[in-house]
Amino acid sequence: MKRRIPFALAAAALIGSAQAQTKWDMPTPYPDGNFHTKNARQFAEDVAKATAGKLQIQVHSNASLIKHPEIKRAVQTGQVPIGEVLISVLANESPLFAFDSIPFLANSYAKERTLWRAAQPYVEKRLDGQGVKLLYSVPWPPQGIYTKKEIHALSDLKGTKFRTYSPTTSRFAELIGAVPTTVQVPDVPQAFRTGLVDAMLTSGATGVDSQAWDYLQYYYDTQAFLPQNMVIVGKAALGKLDAGEQKAVLGAAKEAEARGWKTSETENEGYVRTMASHGIKIMKPSARLSSEFDAIGKKIADEWAAKAGAEGGAILKAFRK
Repeated sequence: MKRRIPFALAAAALIGSAQAQTKWDMPTPYPDGNFHTKNARQFAEDVAKATAGKLQIQVHSNASLIKHPEIKRAVQTGQVPIGEVLISVLANESPLFAFDSIPFLANSYAKERTLWRAAQPYVEKRLDGQGVKLLYSVPWPPQGIYTKKEIHALSDLKGTKFRTYSPTTSRFAELIGAVPTTVQVPDVPQAFRTGLVDAMLTSGATGVDSQAWDYLQYYYDTQAFLPQNMVIVGKAALGKLDAGEQKAVLGAAKEAEARGWKTSETENEGYVRTMASHGIKIMKPSARLSSEFDAIGKKIADEWAAKAGAEGGAILKAFRK
């Protein structure tokens, strides 16, 4: 007679192993080639390695699992344990989340770091009250304006259909006399080809990801602002992990933030060179255009401070120090 105890023990071991493993789905809005997505995948690999495979994070890119505007809510309600979102897409929920999208306020990586240090405690406090924990945040390269035609003054943009992706960019479009048109990243090429939009304000990374040279001709290097993404996790999901797993997640997040900032800055010039090599004309704004942009930036900053109240005032005061 064959002994069955070894088989039973092996089966029990397999079942125990399966039960010990935790799998998280992580939605992100951006395509696989985008540096944010690559960073998220590296973060997931680091977590798996640090936990000896006990925590597996599957990154779902290009809004394939959950659409961008719904990701934060999905984490908050436990639909998914973790996700990545552009902070400013949440500005309709609270003006606080638009801190990084005020045009011409923090128009360099050094200034953006200062702004983030000022805003981070307030962002973390608000998220904490919603059952969400901030893991890490990484900025996009500076935002520039993409157009089908050459522009010399704001009047050249009046009446254009301007692609927007947040309340602040919509307000910017309104102030320049354009028509705000919300279009998510995966739909940008089709929107330009069908005439749904004529211009947009976004980073070189998005320009390269969407192969902007196929549907427009000009890129104005305005370096308007550096909007940030954040990766967030549900506190309940994080709390279900043991102490070692939580430490692994937080450690990998710290490394992801440092790596992401460095990558963003390093790759920024490369994006511009890539666009130029494909025929996009890289332009510097005229003196008149720069002056008009600065005036709009000041107006948006004043409006934001009024809406954000004490939190906004404290952030701006700390930043301007």
